[in-house]
Amino acid sequence: MSASLTPFPKPQEPAGEPVFMELTTGADEPCLRADAARNRARLLEAAARLIAEHGAAGVTMEAVAAAASVGKGTVFRRFGDRTGLLTALLDHSAKQLQAALLSGPPPLGPGAPPVERLSAFGYAVLRQAVDQLDLQLAAQPEPARRFSFPPQRLLTSHVTLLLRQAVPGSDVALLAQVLMGYLDPALVHYLTKECGMPLRRLEAGWTDLVARVTRTELPQ
Repeated sequence: MSASLTPFPKPQEPAGEPVFMELTTGADEPCLRADAARNRARLLEAAARLIAEHGAAGVTMEAVAAAASVGKGTVFRRFGDRTGLLTALLDHSAKQLQAALLSGPPPLGPGAPPVERLSAFGYAVLRQAVDQLDLQLAAQPEPARRFSFPPQRLLTSHVTLLLRQAVPGSDVALLAQVLMGYLDPALVHYLTKECGMPLRRLEAGWTDLVARVTRTELPQ
C-alpha cells in the first residue's frame, strides 16, 4: 500500500468536525455504547494492520475476526459485509475531506469562486485516491450500486452544486458525472500504475477538464 492509514480517534474522543456525510452504513453509529465503540475501534485497528501487512486483499471478515480475537459473527453484525468494513476504514480520512469542504479555508472550503473550488476538490480527491488506492478499489461497491452508493452520491452532489454556480443553465447533473468519472479510483489506478502517469499530470488534466466544462480560461 502506498501510504499508511490515518490513525483512528479513540472511541471516547469527540470528533470536533462538522458532519457533511457518513460513509458507514450503521444507523446507530452516533449512539454506540462505550463497549460497542471500543469493539468497533478494535476491529478497525485489526483491519488496518492487515492492510498494512497484506494489502486490501488480506482483509476478509474471517481474518479481521481472528486478528481482533472475536467471533466472525461480531464482524458481520458490526459492518454488514466486507464492503461495509472497508468503507468504515475510509471513513476517518473522508471526514477530514468533508470538514475541509464544509468549513475549511478556501479554495477547497467556502469563500472561493466555484471554479477554483472545483479545481481544489479534484486535487484533494486525486491525492486521497493515490494515497489509499488499494483500499479505495477494494471498497468500491458492485457496478450496479456504484453511482447510487451514498459516498459517491454525496460527492457528486457537491460537484453539482458548484457547477450550478459556475455554469447556470447547463445540464449540471450530467456534467457532474463527467467530472466524477475522471476521479474514479479504477481510472486513477490505470493511469498511475499501468500508464505510469505522475500525479501532477492528472492534476493538470483535471484543471484542463474543469476549465473546458465550465467554459473558463485555463490559469496562466
